[in-house]
Amino acid sequence: MEELNLALEMCKSEMEHAIEHLSKELSKVRTGKATPSMISDLLVEYYGSPTPLSQVANIASADSRTLTIQPWEKSMLRHIENAIFEANMGVTPQNDGEMVRLSFPPLNEERRKEMVKKAKQIGEDTKVGIRNHRRDAIEEVRKAVKNGLPEDTGKAKEGYVQDLTNKFTEKVDAILAAKEKEIMSV
Repeated sequence: MEELNLALEMCKSEMEHAIEHLSKELSKVRTGKATPSMISDLLVEYYGSPTPLSQVANIASADSRTLTIQPWEKSMLRHIENAIFEANMGVTPQNDGEMVRLSFPPLNEERRKEMVKKAKQIGEDTKVGIRNHRRDAIEEVRKAVKNGLPEDTGKAKEGYVQDLTNKFTEKVDAILAAKEKEIMSV
């Protein structure tokens, strides 16, 4: 019984982690306002190994449409530019020898709809992950029932797992609705 409770707690923890991951991924989706989180995880070649941009440079928001990237070593400017080009973000980096500036154009209606679609895809992937955790937890419950756990207790545990799944799926929907509203607001 204790193993089963541990598995159910693990399931809940994994679902919470999925929600955290969703929030982190959605922070990278452009909403018309430039934020450092959009590029902080961009991988840059640093002495032969791919390193997140946030670990080799200071990223700041100069205004609502411009990001500045100040590398800690000037030799990194070229690598940062290359990483931005390879990421195909739709912006051209401007290197002034000291820092790289990214100017994001305002989003048009079509581009906003693409961003909403991308956000919904990220949300759907999160829901699939939550359902996979539900499946694994229910398998654990069924194994426990096979090994002697009373069937009514097993049904109650399955109901608990389903309630968790519903709760976290609703959270995903709420987060997506807020993000869609943020993207579509001009």
